[in-house]
Amino acid sequence: MSQEFDLVVLGGGTGGYVAAIRASQLGMNVAIVEKEKLGGTCLHRGCIPSKALLRSAEVFATLKEADKYGISAGDVGYDFSKIQDRKQGIIDQLHKGIQYLMKKGKITVFEGFGRVMGPSIFSPQAGAVRIEKENGDQEIIVPRFLLLATGSRPRTLPGLTIDGSYVVTSDEALQWEKLPESVVIVGGGVIGVEWASMLNDFGVEVTIVEYADRILPFEDEEVSKELARLLKKRKVNIVTGAKVLPETLEKGEGKVVISAETKNGVDTFTAEKILVSVGRQANVENLGLEATEVKVERGVIVVNEHFQTAEPHIYAIGDVIGGLQLAHVASHEGILAVEHMAGLNPHALDYTKVPKCTYSRPEVANVGLTEKEAREQGFEVKVGKFSFKALGKAVIHGENDGFVKLVVDAKTNDLLGVHMIGTHVTDMISEAGLARVLDATPWEIGQTIHPHPSLSEAIMEAALAVDGKAIHN
Repeated sequence: MSQEFDLVVLGGGTGGYVAAIRASQLGMNVAIVEKEKLGGTCLHRGCIPSKALLRSAEVFATLKEADKYGISAGDVGYDFSKIQDRKQGIIDQLHKGIQYLMKKGKITVFEGFGRVMGPSIFSPQAGAVRIEKENGDQEIIVPRFLLLATGSRPRTLPGLTIDGSYVVTSDEALQWEKLPESVVIVGGGVIGVEWASMLNDFGVEVTIVEYADRILPFEDEEVSKELARLLKKRKVNIVTGAKVLPETLEKGEGKVVISAETKNGVDTFTAEKILVSVGRQANVENLGLEATEVKVERGVIVVNEHFQTAEPHIYAIGDVIGGLQLAHVASHEGILAVEHMAGLNPHALDYTKVPKCTYSRPEVANVGLTEKEAREQGFEVKVGKFSFKALGKAVIHGENDGFVKLVVDAKTNDLLGVHMIGTHVTDMISEAGLARVLDATPWEIGQTIHPHPSLSEAIMEAALAVDGKAIHN
């Protein structure tokens, strides 16, 4: 006899388990099917472990510069095995927290690979789930609603085979027992830049090879330029406008060699490892979707604004639908999808109001349109910008590179975008996100009293600078 649920969530990552909790709050009987561990990529192979390593790298970098704070730290070193142990301890602690939340919400968790079934004896409509367990057993569960939240995996370049030793993705790099002496990072997007910053702080020789004409190509151009300048100052080698040639790959005897077409012709790069960081690929294979009306186009599941697929009772969220492949986006999409199932008529998600962060040193964060995007969309733009070098707290902190930049509609004074680069800006961007949600104007932000000394004063000053009223410019 198959078990029946109001909602079955396929995938226990950030989007999936948050959706399950919200459904439980709404009185639904909920189950999650997860083939590995609750928390998914974000907790086990993405956000959390990488930021744990970044934090250790930041502490090490700070200690190496302790003298500028009047501190004698002596001969500073690190034990990478202990750094990895700390990372795993953080993962384990947060994993236990999610398991507790499942029990608290009375959410049933099935361990195994979930495959969607078409109309059958179990259900007259597509959406029943066959759970294939590691020991070979199978179980059928039947939902009233089904939520696909199967996430994504690292993408690679055709011909550039991941071997786990010489050529790796972030999945394999997170498990390194020791750091290599040199790394070529293929891809200068968010993940590539974070790894470059972290490895550089640990003393690894790093080269970024990026196909676009700049690193972080989706950031405001001034931000990308500033981060490139600061990474180069730290001796990170950055090569942009470069097309990697996988057929040139040579590996063996502790080194790997690869070439790329650049503006100078063909350049060759040699390192101990190649870290491939060229985006992520949605997990849509082997889910049984061919037995349903669910459509997959360009490698992602097609949904409407309420995250419904072509089967109205089957929804999909997170990386598997493409778009902004971010944990906090998946969580919000999951909440909205569940609320739509419950008939609450939730708002459609405005992706221009989603904060996006890069946890390099210095950090990068943004919400809304870049200056270039705003102009291309026909806005008459005015800009306010304020440097951290003029801010007391940043000078005290010892990390005063970077700035805050506001992009504003000159006709309506509406805030179109906020872009930041500097220490702790990933914590500061939420104020800008709230300002976007509330349609705040620069005047309103400028009239909001910010504590002194604080890094957040840079937002206030940048807002005042839009109309030439910044105090400390």
